[in-house]
Amino acid sequence: MSTVESAIKIVRVLQIAMLMSVLLFVIVGQVVGSNPRLSNPALSNPTLFYALSMATITIVGVILVVRRTLVMQSSVALAARPNDPATLSRWRAGYVMTYALAEAVALFGLVLRMIGFSLSQVASFYIAGFILLLFFGPRRPGPQLR
Repeated sequence: MSTVESAIKIVRVLQIAMLMSVLLFVIVGQVVGSNPRLSNPALSNPTLFYALSMATITIVGVILVVRRTLVMQSSVALAARPNDPATLSRWRAGYVMTYALAEAVALFGLVLRMIGFSLSQVASFYIAGFILLLFFGPRRPGPQLR
């Protein structure tokens, strides 16, 4: 197996693990967040919800920049030099950063759920994190279409 193939496999395993963790966030949020002793409606401040919504929008923008600067540029370079370890590390780091940022969006949902927001109020954070993780799956390095 080539180094590129093993890097794709590692990134795919990371992607699947993070997708499963988003599902775990939903379960934990339901079990712990629905506990009336721990949920404080006074903390269900809409300001925090809006702040995390704005942070989510910013994170999506950052993901797009990371994809363009790290993943796509490295992918094009790897098409020409597939055994370049520095470029492969940059390509892999781009995916790890993308997944970490997408995971943060889902984590915002868990935080909001834990402080007392309902599942219907935070579902968009869980769904957005899951879709971002799913949508930006690892692709074989090569020339990318815009």
